[in-house]
Parts: sequence; C-alpha cells; structure tokens
Amino acid sequence: MTDWATLSNLGTAAGTLVLAAATFSAVRSAERSARAAERSVQASLRPLLITSRAEAPKQKVLWQDGQWAHLLGSAGYLALANEAVYLAASIRNVGPGLAVIHGWRIGERPQFAEHEHPPVNDFHRQARDLYIAPGDTGFWHAAVRETTDPDHATLLAQMKERDRVNIDLLYGDGEGGQRTISRFSFMSKREGANEDEWFCQVVRHWNVDRPDPR
Repeated sequence: MTDWATLSNLGTAAGTLVLAAATFSAVRSAERSARAAERSVQASLRPLLITSRAEAPKQKVLWQDGQWAHLLGSAGYLALANEAVYLAASIRNVGPGLAVIHGWRIGERPQFAEHEHPPVNDFHRQARDLYIAPGDTGFWHAAVRETTDPDHATLLAQMKERDRVNIDLLYGDGEGGQRTISRFSFMSKREGANEDEWFCQVVRHWNVDRPDPR
C-alpha cells in the first residue's frame, strides 16, 4: 500500500530544498547588486591628481612662515630660503571626487615604475589640509626646514645639480578612503629660466586601498 506519510514528508523536503535554492540565488543576486552599487558610489567619489595644464591660472602659494611664490600652470617650484627648502606643484584633479592630500615623500630615482607602491608610513604628514575640487586646479606645497633632516641634504644636492626630483603624493577621497599615491617628477627648465621654476609631470599612480588595475 502507498505510504502517504512518507510521500508527504518527501514532498515537503523537496519543496524546502527548492525554496532554499531560490533564497540562496536571491541572496547572491542581492549581494552582487549591492557590490555593484558600492563600486558605483566609490567611483563617483574617487579623485585622480595629475599635472595642471600649461595655460592654467597662476596661483599664489603661501607657506605658514610667510614665504610665498607664484606658481605657473604645469610647473613645480623648488627654492632655498633662510636654510629651508620650499616645494610646490600646480596640479589638477581629473577625477569626479574631492581630493584630500594626506602627505608627501621624496620618490626614488631614476625608478618610475615600481610594481609596489611606496610604504604609507614613509610619508610626511601635511602641515595643513589641502583640498582640490573635482575638475579644478589647485596646488601642493611643503617645506623642509630642519637642516638635519636627510631630505634637506637630498633636495639641496638635486637642486644644485639641476637633477630630476621625484615627489610622491598620498591622497584620498572626501570620505578618507580610496587612497592613491601619485608620483610627480620635477625637471629643470632650459638655461636662462628662473632657477626656482621647474617643469612638473605625473609619471605613475598606485592604488593603496583597492586592487591595482595593472
């Protein structure tokens, strides 16, 4: 005779299994949708800094000790005054999000394309907050005032020889995430130009908080 109780139990188990599979599929789909939405939001907040255009407006850069300089478009600035080395660069944010500059360091030379990004702990923290709006031109600036700082001697030697100077900038989005490191290369201008003015170009970007696209 037919065991209706057993058949009923089997039917219930099969239904439960189908329901579990459907639930699992729905959860997986929802997770994919959530990740896609999160990536879309992150992309809309992500900054990317490069050198400003040559025709960018001239900017007046002021350091906290009163030192100041005029910074032309697509230019870097290196100068020695009162035993301090002053640095600046005219840069542009081509990303859709606000850029917040966290710190800087002297980049290795003549290497430009290391596979791994420089250690975040090697960066000097900015003395003041520097923000660059999306699609806008701004500047980065810093100073090495202590003559005992190893960077002081390094920069003086590079300035004296008119050698290439690499500066790495660490920055992120307005929420404090998506940190990126961009390497800017300062190159000496032709003879006869103001020795404080240098050409500036970006040569490499590294992602810190997300996978590198390379």
